Amino acid sequence: MTVAGGPKISTRRVLPALAAALLAAACGTQAGPAPETASGGSLTWAVETQPITFNPQQWAQNKARLLVFDQFDALVARTKDGRFVPWLATSWQVSKDGRTYTLRLRDDVTFHDGEKFDAAAVKANLDQLHAPGYNPAVAAIQLHAYDHTEVVSPTTVKIVLKEPDGLFLDFLSSPYAGQVSPRSLKNAKDLKAGGPDVVGTGPFILDRYVRGQEAHYRRNPAYKWAPATAGHQGPAHLAEITYRFLPEASVRVGALTSGQVQVIDGVPATEVALVKNDPGLTYRTALNSGTSYSYYFNTSHAPFDDKRVRQAFREAVDLDKVLASVYQGTATRAWSIVAQSGQFYDPSLEHTYGGDAAKANALLDQAGWTGRDAQGYRTKDGRRLTVREVASAPFVRDRREILAQAIQAQVKQTAGIDFQVKVVDQGTAQKALDDDQYELFGNSRGDSDAGTALNLILPEKGAINRTHFKDAEVDRWLAEASAGSRIGERKALYAKIQRKVVADEAIVWPVYVPSDQIAARKEIQGLGFEPGSGTPASAYDVRIGT
Repeated sequence: MTVAGGPKISTRRVLPALAAALLAAACGTQAGPAPETASGGSLTWAVETQPITFNPQQWAQNKARLLVFDQFDALVARTKDGRFVPWLATSWQVSKDGRTYTLRLRDDVTFHDGEKFDAAAVKANLDQLHAPGYNPAVAAIQLHAYDHTEVVSPTTVKIVLKEPDGLFLDFLSSPYAGQVSPRSLKNAKDLKAGGPDVVGTGPFILDRYVRGQEAHYRRNPAYKWAPATAGHQGPAHLAEITYRFLPEASVRVGALTSGQVQVIDGVPATEVALVKNDPGLTYRTALNSGTSYSYYFNTSHAPFDDKRVRQAFREAVDLDKVLASVYQGTATRAWSIVAQSGQFYDPSLEHTYGGDAAKANALLDQAGWTGRDAQGYRTKDGRRLTVREVASAPFVRDRREILAQAIQAQVKQTAGIDFQVKVVDQGTAQKALDDDQYELFGNSRGDSDAGTALNLILPEKGAINRTHFKDAEVDRWLAEASAGSRIGERKALYAKIQRKVVADEAIVWPVYVPSDQIAARKEIQGLGFEPGSGTPASAYDVRIGT
């Protein structure tokens, strides 16, 4: 089979922080829009989340995805309907046994440091991802089937797998497959953290990073290898772009309405009306792919080692009421671990659980949590029914801390559950997870293929299995779905998985489907969302003017 590949001015005060499918064969040539002359100009974009790393192969924050693809390119790109099209690889062939991928590469690409992009560079990047301690999660999950890479010629590379992997092309289109200069891989001062000395081939060059304040990029004048999913070819329109890290929503919106920045992401529900009613601004939003934002129950110890308590926690909350209060009608309620925007979503779970206070209390009574202490919390054998969440600050987005407070109030009032929430630094959060000092873990994944996320979260040996749930049947279904390429077969398997972990075992409580919002001054054009992930696209197509 051959597939052609071608993605009112506010007076609000601004806080000082501102000032400071596996295919048998696929091939094609890149035939995007005609080249355009870069228009120039400087843009300032306020973002909600500061990256914890600028190395694409260490990427973990969905909010930082747009910065990855400002600076780095992947081997293939993904369209909105799930097809894969050429990027740095012009074509690829897959062997009949699904174990060998032969990629033809562009011969006109250079890294920002002058290094030539070629087959040896691809091999260096894939080998690096399997280096001990570099990114164990990617090595164990996304590259679990990887065996080795062979350089056939400067423009041909052969990637050999130990077994078929229906998610391998998705990996090649992800930030993890962002191509890093081999010189950077060897000589970077801090490879894992990234920075100006970890360079790619992308449309922009990171030349300044001030922690806690901003990252500055300048246009790569040599860029001429955008994928067919892009809106133009040739260098980026903008001459430079500055991303300012403004975690406070009111500060971001104030900076936009006062004209101190031209674009923001992460528009809070409380400010959507203000933005929409301002004739000088535009507003866009899109649901993310991957998984819903969900609460994962830690089954390794009490109280969530008892399914009745897991079910009771979900029943104790009137989630529609909570979401309406926190997000003022802008949030989409989740019913499954897989986001509604994804092709593998199982709608049969809708309206099958949650919001029944009487059921919640009956379940807790059955589980033996029948006592009450002086504060009204349930007890059992003299111990309070306590649930702890330890959230890492760099991953808190979408007013999730406010959401947790609203849920905290409801489970206390409705069912006598002591839900304790802490937002801490990444190191403290990781230690709590490593030491099993938590009962609940909040998480969403923005992978373009939900199967990638499920492979990380659900298997017994999953890299971020925070439930400690063990089920051989789920592990087998996940393996079968990953190895296969037929969408219908994968959808049936993922439906079984969703019903098992959400309905039958209640190890997951889906809360809402994450979305991204972009607000901008009217004169900013070309803003949009990645077709595969639903997250803000890079600044490549952005321009100033009508």
